[in-house]
Amino acid sequence: MGQYYAPYKRLLAANLISTFGVSVLALVLPLIVRHITGTLVETGSGGQILQASLVMLAIIAAQTGFSIYYDYKGHDMGAKIERDMRGQLFEHYQKLDFSFYDNQKIGQLISRISNDLNDLSEMMHHTPENVVIHGIQFFGALGILFVLNPSLAMAVCVPLILMFAYSFPFYRKMQGVKRQNRARLGEVSNFVQENLAGIRVVQSFANEQAEIDKFRYENAAFYGSVSKIAKYEAFNFAPIEFFFQPLVTVIIVAVGGISIVQGYLSIADLLIFIMYAAYLTAPIPRLAFMVEQVQDGLIGFERFREIMQISPEIQDSPTAVDLIATKYDVLFKDVSFRYNGQSEVLSKINLHVQSGETVAIIGESGVGKTTLCSLIPRFYDCEGEILIGGANIREIKLKSLRENIGFVRQETFLFAGTVLENIRYGDLAKSDEEIIAAAKAANAHDFIEKLPNGYHTDIGQRGVKLSGGQQQRISIARVFLKNPPILILDEATSSLDYASEREVMKSLAELTKGRTTFIIAHRLSTIENADRVVELQDGRFKTVGLCPTPRKGARSLDPAHFFMG
Repeated sequence: MGQYYAPYKRLLAANLISTFGVSVLALVLPLIVRHITGTLVETGSGGQILQASLVMLAIIAAQTGFSIYYDYKGHDMGAKIERDMRGQLFEHYQKLDFSFYDNQKIGQLISRISNDLNDLSEMMHHTPENVVIHGIQFFGALGILFVLNPSLAMAVCVPLILMFAYSFPFYRKMQGVKRQNRARLGEVSNFVQENLAGIRVVQSFANEQAEIDKFRYENAAFYGSVSKIAKYEAFNFAPIEFFFQPLVTVIIVAVGGISIVQGYLSIADLLIFIMYAAYLTAPIPRLAFMVEQVQDGLIGFERFREIMQISPEIQDSPTAVDLIATKYDVLFKDVSFRYNGQSEVLSKINLHVQSGETVAIIGESGVGKTTLCSLIPRFYDCEGEILIGGANIREIKLKSLRENIGFVRQETFLFAGTVLENIRYGDLAKSDEEIIAAAKAANAHDFIEKLPNGYHTDIGQRGVKLSGGQQQRISIARVFLKNPPILILDEATSSLDYASEREVMKSLAELTKGRTTFIIAHRLSTIENADRVVELQDGRFKTVGLCPTPRKGARSLDPAHFFMG
């Protein structure tokens, strides 16, 4: 954890010096009061009392200045550390594989980057200053009390020992409950995120009440963990603040009063004893709160570290190079694949797709068509080899590999923002003119121009203000802008109506020209321009042949030979 303080070690040192100054000056004040009440009142002059009071005023002013500094700069340091760690975690999220996200809930990941890091930031900011301030006040006051009157100081220690013995079991219980609470909060966040993303499906099936009932269950489980925390906090903090802390004062007054009656203690010493006892007991509730804050922060740090310790399974090899090829043929050699702990999805796949050739992959749903194509950009790693232009994809840098592959998926994902911003996502360095040219190539320019603000129209969350066909054409324009030599069309028109499909098909026909293309399809209409069709069944190719309606010059085959799903 110390590595996150390292960039701000000077700021941390300045904060600790400030908190040290506040603590030491606080311990000096009662000594000046004792000097005034025990010495100057009896033997000094009014001028000396005024001078001592001015010294007290200067100490108070210095404490105020120190407090302002560490309160402001301490929070600023904590915010900077939180910013750094959140940035580091988000960057790590970007590197993790598809296989990681296949087994994760988005709400839990959001909770780790928000709530957990906020608690961690609070701990890393407040803990050093609290340890210095309250530690110096507590042990400093206790030491001064032993110097003033060892017997009375020993009497004060009895309730303190009892208090620590009482509190310790509660802290152990709270640690487990808080870890459970953090997981429950992540489940609530995940449920809400998923529900809101699918709110149109919920309402279209009139399942609002079912979703409300499910949320009530998650919310009640979260409440249960909060209730346990509240119970342990009440039984811990209330006795500390309202029993043990006043008990110290009661013991001082009782034992001190008897000592005064017996002539062992002066009233001035009893007064100073009560003042230092206040310094002794005042930090106790804050130290108790600090322990709770540390627990929250450590749980947050554990959850942060859990993710940071997960290494991406798919990484560049030390010898990886950029993809530089004169032709972009794709060769599958004995390719097999299985998801973690599951049966084999693909088995000994062999296929050679020539540069510029269009191959359609057909077969029943779930047979592995998308999985097969997802192996090309190394979204998953497989057994066997995949070569592009003669180079093994494991020896190609991931960034370079994926820059040369374009994906058009059935489920289009558009970001909140404008049409221009979404098309530019294909290549962030492209100009507005190049974006418009890509939109024209994708047959999207005309409808974009008719939008309220043209290319600067806000399309809403995930493009909800556009039709399915419009969304798909924007995604195709994005790939046109990227201009990759290899293209994967994953059932790109299966969710569209006939009119939209025809428009999108025009765009796709233009997009596939001169590119090595894989078409995953169920509809015959989407593969009519393919050079070859392969059927995938039980993890293997069942049929390989020319397209039923091939490009000019290709031999025709009966469409009945191919299972269209």
